[in-house]
Amino acid sequence: MLMFREKIPASWLQKVLANLPLVLVDHAHLERKAATTALTLERYRELFPRVGELNAIAIEELQHFQLVLDLLKQRGIPFSQSNPSRWISGLMRAMRSGCRQQVIDHLICCAFIEGRSCEKFQILARELKTIDPGLADFYAGLVESEGNHYATYILMARAIDDAETDRRLDEFLDLEAGLMREPNPAPILH
Repeated sequence: MLMFREKIPASWLQKVLANLPLVLVDHAHLERKAATTALTLERYRELFPRVGELNAIAIEELQHFQLVLDLLKQRGIPFSQSNPSRWISGLMRAMRSGCRQQVIDHLICCAFIEGRSCEKFQILARELKTIDPGLADFYAGLVESEGNHYATYILMARAIDDAETDRRLDEFLDLEAGLMREPNPAPILH
């Protein structure tokens, strides 16, 4: 797993646990966006040989989206508008244009989102055990998938240009650390 340069702020967990309905709505939107992003990556010529893998990720993300929608329905939480993530927006703004550079940056952004999701789902699975065991099990069940998606995106970037991926990873790790230090009052996953 990628070693992020900044820990998740301690305030994040308290904010999330105090606002689980909003967090579940946010989670649903993140799964939907993850599915569409996997499909969007298929437009890059460098990823044409990996379309099958990207489709598999998109399908899995859509299945997760449905699972979260089912949870919302079971809990009587209406599906509503999502809150924008300054963290995700900050990562995406750093993407360069130009096919080869853009695809590497896009894959790194996707990997970071999946990697942080994996990390945060592990925390939620642990912390929710006594508060909401069903939700704890749900999050524990997603950890492996998020980790696999993270690794797949990094490997895809490395297959395009290993040295450039390393260079950009270093830059994105610094950027991500700065974004993590910015206060985020919204009760969202990212």
